[in-house]
Amino acid sequence: MPPVTQPAPERRAPGWWATGAGLAGGLLLDRLIGDPPRGHPVASFGRVAGAGERLLYADARLPGAAYAALLVGGATGLGVVAGRTPGGTAPRVLLTALTAWSVLGGTTLRREAAAMSTLLQATDLPGARRRLSHLCGRDAGELDGAGLARAVVESVAENTSDAHVGPLVWGALFGVPGLLGYRAVNTLDAMVGHRSERYLRFGWASARADDVANLLPARISAGLAALFAPLIGGRPGDATRAWRRDGGKHPSPNAGPVEAAFAGALGRRLGGPVGYAGRVEHRPSLGTGPTPEPADIARAARLSAAVSAAAGVLAVAVRLALDGRRR
Repeated sequence: MPPVTQPAPERRAPGWWATGAGLAGGLLLDRLIGDPPRGHPVASFGRVAGAGERLLYADARLPGAAYAALLVGGATGLGVVAGRTPGGTAPRVLLTALTAWSVLGGTTLRREAAAMSTLLQATDLPGARRRLSHLCGRDAGELDGAGLARAVVESVAENTSDAHVGPLVWGALFGVPGLLGYRAVNTLDAMVGHRSERYLRFGWASARADDVANLLPARISAGLAALFAPLIGGRPGDATRAWRRDGGKHPSPNAGPVEAAFAGALGRRLGGPVGYAGRVEHRPSLGTGPTPEPADIARAARLSAAVSAAAGVLAVAVRLALDGRRR
């Protein structure tokens, strides 16, 4: 009887770990440096998007959908082409690291929050009103110290998901194309996705695309915020209850869960009137307790840092697990 031969074990492809290592490298660069100091790729994309808007704008949904598809598809396609460039493992690691660094914004977010905290602690309201534009597009001219502190805490919560967890989720799933595609979606939402008269129809597709892209990242962010609530003196149960009770009240399906979880973790109440381009929105209350004080900004930033670090570890682990199973 002839001997039974066992099939040779399948081996992983050389450099299978490159994307995971690149994500880790991008996280490290973001932690050490923050946003690229010059020639930020997101700003370059914004200029391209602005030119595209001037060419394609019409007060209708269909041109807006074509605009979003063209720009998001172009950014994602660029990532696909770049990822297929030959050259071995080291260039793939470097490409992923630089791409991740260019789209992550966790460190810069916390630096801006710290700058706002310093201004508010010094009761420099004019300076804080000017600086708020680095975090969000709210009308700051009439905000007092409490209103500015609330705006910063809400922006830190929302942008922890948008600027850090979101890119990591899509980068873990799809590598460089996911990183670039997500950032394109998020940037277009910031540019044309708001509910102004000009963009109500043209920006509809960009806003809906951003809603879909952030469904998972926002809930991961909210869950991690609840998990790490004890780091800032909060309770996971309070954060979870606020998320479940109040998250759905927010007009954004994704900002709501994250802001509510942060509110519960901080033991503060978020929400209230918000001004954008002369138009006032009345947001529902999220969480219970007093409104944020300037000292709460540092607590929110510490929670953001914990959420960002945990999301980074998870993203790298997921990517390595996915690539480790592929042959």
